[in-house]
Amino acid sequence: MEIDTLDQQVIHALRINGRAGYREIGVALGVADQTVARRYRKLREQAGLRVVALPNPLTLGQEMWTIRLRTAPDAATTIAAALARRRDTVWVSLTSGGTEISCSVRVPATADWESLLLEKLPRTPRLVSVTAHCLIHQFSGGAIGPDGRDQALTSEQIEALTPERLPGHPQLTDADQPLIDALARDGRLGYTELAAATGWPESTVRRRLRDLLGTGALFCDVEIDPDALGYRGRVMLWLSVAPSRLAEVGAALAAHDEVVFAAATTGPTNVTATVVCQDMAGFYRYLTEKIGSLDGVERVESAPLVRHVKQVGSIN
Repeated sequence: MEIDTLDQQVIHALRINGRAGYREIGVALGVADQTVARRYRKLREQAGLRVVALPNPLTLGQEMWTIRLRTAPDAATTIAAALARRRDTVWVSLTSGGTEISCSVRVPATADWESLLLEKLPRTPRLVSVTAHCLIHQFSGGAIGPDGRDQALTSEQIEALTPERLPGHPQLTDADQPLIDALARDGRLGYTELAAATGWPESTVRRRLRDLLGTGALFCDVEIDPDALGYRGRVMLWLSVAPSRLAEVGAALAAHDEVVFAAATTGPTNVTATVVCQDMAGFYRYLTEKIGSLDGVERVESAPLVRHVKQVGSIN
């Protein structure tokens, strides 16, 4: 599928405000709301565009962990499916030809992370090894939001679309869980649909969602299927970087067009990144020309991403 300028503007607008209405986006872009609606439906159907609203670990004081599991080849799919059903997993992916699983887990900062992460893993002798890496600083992707690489909109358009920020400390309660579950499936569900999912009146849904988004307890994220756009070289990277160069390397990764997520972590490798290239030849060029030129990168591990079992809260 070819993405033209207006498509890029609609995608950028949704990254800024995933709940913005067609009319609001149309006013900012100078086009009719029906045009925005048609482009949105086309992107959903042909490019796998999906908007979700998720708890924001950066404002809620939650810790994010990346878990790497090596399995016997015939066990990876079953274990990955079990992980995907857990509410605390954000994404689960099969890598390395289907013999390794990578998953991201959201953990309250006050929780016993060892019992939450490791004791609840599937009990099977087919699980060969497990390593856990805490994300200690995020450079790009996820709750960080749109960055300077996305140039589809002007500063005036961005300002017009940026949602209102409300005072107050962001908090989630147990009563919010049905709302969060619904928004993890589709962040643009209408208030009538959200009222049905929660059992709340529409007025309560409107007020609560405004509060959660306005205080930053929830953030909107946008996904597009790279395969639909002809980008088939998806690779996960783990880098060993000299501590004195960590911030510099992280900033460089965040500026790379190929990088959709990058963070500093604990562990023997201290940076993880997800890279999307047109093909594996493109990844080779990225690895040799961009990663290879970064001062401080001492070692690189890479694993082709075979399939997402769960993406930003939704099981595929």
